[in-house]
Amino acid sequence: MTPSRIRDRALPMAALVGGNVALALGPWMVRLSDTGPVAAGFWRVALALPFLALLALANGQRLTGVGRRTLLAVLLGGALFGFDIASWHIGIGQTRLANSVLFGNSGSLILMVWGFVALRALPTGREWPAIIAAVAGSAILLGRSLEIDHANFVGDLFCLLAGVLYAGYLLILQDARQRLGSWSLLTLSGLTSAAVLLGTSLALGERIMPTDWTPLITLAFLSQIVGQGLLVYALRHFPPLVIGIALLTQPAVAAVVGWWVFGEVLVPLDYVGVAMVGSALVLARIVTPPVTPRVRP
Repeated sequence: MTPSRIRDRALPMAALVGGNVALALGPWMVRLSDTGPVAAGFWRVALALPFLALLALANGQRLTGVGRRTLLAVLLGGALFGFDIASWHIGIGQTRLANSVLFGNSGSLILMVWGFVALRALPTGREWPAIIAAVAGSAILLGRSLEIDHANFVGDLFCLLAGVLYAGYLLILQDARQRLGSWSLLTLSGLTSAAVLLGTSLALGERIMPTDWTPLITLAFLSQIVGQGLLVYALRHFPPLVIGIALLTQPAVAAVVGWWVFGEVLVPLDYVGVAMVGSALVLARIVTPPVTPRVRP
């Protein structure tokens, strides 16, 4: 195999793994920030917007002249993404990092269930194992959180709510994504997301301005630019099965960070729950019609 062919195969895989690792480190930065969790979400989006706009323009994607219907979908989708980030960041501060990443990425499972509702059909084939694994694994992790602390259980619920909101964000923007490029869509929807996050943070009485910008700049760089950028490049090179398996690097990295930095020790039963929810996420990506990107930005 020639060096160029090796490079052509290795680069997309490195981007896929690197993008997931970058996204998995985001919750760590949320905890390190000295603002409120929703305010951290505001800075995550706002600091990245100029760079996303430049990426959109560099790739020939338009930021103006959007039709009214598309613009309305982008605004509504951006609002849902803002509430999604707000709910997820609140949950990150209250539950274990591995749980927050798993439940925060539950959008694919919710999209699969939504497909059954929309088609008025019952699950078949590989869909039933995905649902059973998701329910059983979630029950284990939620039960373990309840054993540790009621606050952990509430944190899990916030992260699950974030997964529901993220699924709504993907559904609303599915048609708009056909008319706009990924970068322009992230830029335009991000304007609404930033406004929602700032308003929510103010309503909660959170601290907005940080004394240490490092975690927030790192969060914006990892989550909105590096993670998203690598995945936008990598997703078109792989089938859903590979994408789903690569997603499992996120809870693995989050579990290591949670143990190393925050002393969050997982017992064997936790690993069973993580494995079941993780396998459900992989199966959901195989059986759910494509809505890209399906990995949390």
